[in-house]
Amino acid sequence: MIKAIVGANWGDEGKGKITDVEAQKADFVVRFQGGANAGHTIVNHYGKFALHQLPSGVFFDHITNVIGNGVALSPERFVKEIDELVSRGVPKPHIVVSDRAQVVMPYHIQQDTFEEARLAGEAFGSTKSGIAPFYSDKYAKIGFQISELFGDEEAVREKIRHVLSIKNVLFEHLYHQPPLQEDAVYAKLMEYKEMLSPYVTDTVSLLHEACKAGKTILLEGQLGSLKDPDLGIYPMVTSSSTLAGYGAVGAGGLPPYEIKEIITVVKAYSSAVGAGEFVSEIFGEEADELRRRGGDGGEYGATTGRPRRMGWLDLVATRYGCQVQGATQVAFTVLDALGYLDEIPVCVAYECDGERLDTFPATTKLKRCKPILEKLPGWKCDIRGIKKYEELPENCRKYIEFAEKAVGVPFKMISNGPSRDDIIFRD
Repeated sequence: MIKAIVGANWGDEGKGKITDVEAQKADFVVRFQGGANAGHTIVNHYGKFALHQLPSGVFFDHITNVIGNGVALSPERFVKEIDELVSRGVPKPHIVVSDRAQVVMPYHIQQDTFEEARLAGEAFGSTKSGIAPFYSDKYAKIGFQISELFGDEEAVREKIRHVLSIKNVLFEHLYHQPPLQEDAVYAKLMEYKEMLSPYVTDTVSLLHEACKAGKTILLEGQLGSLKDPDLGIYPMVTSSSTLAGYGAVGAGGLPPYEIKEIITVVKAYSSAVGAGEFVSEIFGEEADELRRRGGDGGEYGATTGRPRRMGWLDLVATRYGCQVQGATQVAFTVLDALGYLDEIPVCVAYECDGERLDTFPATTKLKRCKPILEKLPGWKCDIRGIKKYEELPENCRKYIEFAEKAVGVPFKMISNGPSRDDIIFRD
């Protein structure tokens, strides 16, 4: 069976924890898109970890972790993350990298940084990890696939010369930076070849055989529906598809019909990193208090450390996010953070130009939307440690069931704390 674990909103919903929980009964965990621009935070008996490149199955000896062909792989960060795990007592994970994945080059990171500086007040809020330039090059067919690093030297150099004939126009004339040099780029590619050599394999064949053998494969997504370049809050989106449907492609051409479960992760309130529309956003002391209590030590980016934008649960965005993911169930996370509130506002609809909207519009209209809020009674207690759904406070259960009814997808997993064990399963 193939299961996808994806986000319903702006990212940071808690996908890492849910993948970590589900990995206990899986055989493979596959990252199928994105790069080092977002992190998955996991808390287990080894400690607290923020993973950026690595799949969230790396804490289990029985898991084969896969970096799929759809990933933007930063080799230095990949190797560094493995070393950091081992240095903290985690057994070295079983991990393979697709020979069809492509590498993020230092010039991608430079270009990302230069472009954000050039845009100034109109910047996208990039993490400056090189992701947008990487995917631009991939689809312009001037990226470097890992398999190419193992080819003939002259063929690699010929491609480098072609790439630099394009890049140096930008570097010299748009960004007013020194030109890139062929020998330096070639040396870096050969460094990456050496770093990745122990991990590179034909993951397409590996995963197809696993699928045929009836193994359980988890596809682990990065960010969420609203950051998808096709169906999200364009243009303030990421550069690769965040949807479960893309998992069939980015993981290695798996049959789409084999994805039997799509666990879509929803946070019990909202948060976002970077620019873009966020209808239920809150500010000031109200936001500061929720940010301080949220997450697993405050709502700060696992990759950047920057404070996340905060808001109330947006049921319009969440319903839409679950629709485009094709959600078969919801994992509802960080519910424990709301225990301090007397009343909990929830965004149940939008108001746009005097009209009530129950569906999530495209960005041009979304910019004009304001939240229609409904307040639900809080439960005013700590719910961590509770293992059975019926033992949750009545108002807590009402909050879950209110959201579940509005979203229209069963909420089968309730996360009431940061660790692997802080989870309640519902039938």
